[in-house]
Amino acid sequence: MSTEKSGTGHKSAGKGKDKGNGKDKIVHVIFGCGSVGYAVAKELKAQGIEVVIVDTDEKKVELLKEEDFVAFVGDISEPKEIARIQREGEPEAFFVLSNSSEVNKKAAKNIKEKLPRTYLIVRVIEPGDKEDLEELDVDVALSIRNIVSRAAIEALGRVKAQSKAKELIAIIEAVNKKGKLGIVVHDSPDSDAIASALALKQIAKNVDVPADILYRGEIGHHVNRAFVNILGIEMRQIAGEEELKEYDKLALMDASVPGANNLLPPPPEGNVDIIIDHHVGNNKENVHADFFDVRTDNGATSTIMTRYLQELGIPVDKILATALLQGIRTDTSGFKRETHPSDFSAAAFLHVKADKELLEQMETPPMSTEMLNVIGNAIVHKKIKGSYLITNVGAVVNRDAIPQAADYLLNLEGITTAIVIGLCEDTICVSGRSKDIRVNIGDAFVHAFKEMGSAGGHATMAAAQLPLGIFSGIKDKNTLIQLAEDAVTKRFMSVMKEEKSE
Repeated sequence: MSTEKSGTGHKSAGKGKDKGNGKDKIVHVIFGCGSVGYAVAKELKAQGIEVVIVDTDEKKVELLKEEDFVAFVGDISEPKEIARIQREGEPEAFFVLSNSSEVNKKAAKNIKEKLPRTYLIVRVIEPGDKEDLEELDVDVALSIRNIVSRAAIEALGRVKAQSKAKELIAIIEAVNKKGKLGIVVHDSPDSDAIASALALKQIAKNVDVPADILYRGEIGHHVNRAFVNILGIEMRQIAGEEELKEYDKLALMDASVPGANNLLPPPPEGNVDIIIDHHVGNNKENVHADFFDVRTDNGATSTIMTRYLQELGIPVDKILATALLQGIRTDTSGFKRETHPSDFSAAAFLHVKADKELLEQMETPPMSTEMLNVIGNAIVHKKIKGSYLITNVGAVVNRDAIPQAADYLLNLEGITTAIVIGLCEDTICVSGRSKDIRVNIGDAFVHAFKEMGSAGGHATMAAAQLPLGIFSGIKDKNTLIQLAEDAVTKRFMSVMKEEKSE
């Protein structure tokens, strides 16, 4: 691994003085020219940068001269070699790349004394070299072994990504000539799901396959409604499974289990052609898809789709870039929750293409009256057990109001975990939020509620949908929600007690 510092205090980008003709030129010096030094020299030369090489091997120096390098025979651990370089002008940078730990450290010490403003990159040989070189204030301590291993892993990752991208295209291209691809998202889709579906629609369009984004419920969250309206994203709301027959192939985005909070029938009938997600749902062992890509090392499905667009070389316009960037920002809570290097990389790619004014509009949409009422009910009915807050909001029309209420309540002083329960037609919806580092609330929800319905989530956020079951005959909604609250509280607190006792 390399350790880098800013170049503050150094000379401006690479201007060395050629004392022979009085002209400025870029000069980089390589001390020690084995295989690593030679590779660096070739790359610098290819970039049009003049290279001066010093090495102890006379034959090697002669061969370098035959390749038109400026090369000298010398002992790089001696201060006189730096003086010889200085006669050619003050270089921009020194690369000290011999295979001797002691020689490299001596050379680094001499260079820092003679040319303290020159950039200094030194090869790490022994495990303790990095600390010694940091004490010498070198700019980069370069571990070749780590760089090679990282490059090998990155190369494998690129090959795997390219292979998966080609596999995805093959599945989409297999859609019948007069058929369409149906892209299914959650019943109440969020920004990440919608953006990911939009990206898959763009990939399908690139191979002349028409596609529709499908959902069953309501886009209830005011932020998600603003997201769709501001970006003008076309989505089709359908009532149920019958309308799915219009589509030759189906994809499930930002979810990994058909029938779990989406309009698909559950397995085995609900098997689909494509599944792409960044978190694993329960009951996944029963799920089959011709293309299955679930990557838990990504903070958002939008990150995965951005990589597909890059690998396939598909242009990303302003609307798609804005959607995907908002999807990543939303699912990682502004890069503060379960964020991975891949999310930052995707965001950097999208940021230069996205519409910053549209992003700003989506960040602060107005709160609806219903949302305000739900939060009010959550506060009125709250019950606090230590740092846990559990509340019910009664029957709600907009199920997205439940996680929004949980987000709001988590900000209360002394609260580390908030659980909000609501009645959504014939389902009890439960949303959880936690900032307690000792708690993985996603796992807790799975353990507490998987036998009652469907549940899943992450370390800091979770959701469950519980069919009414034996409570379905109860007509009084207040009684129903109270019984549901008692059952949910008992199951959740029992799981938390078990986890804390382990």
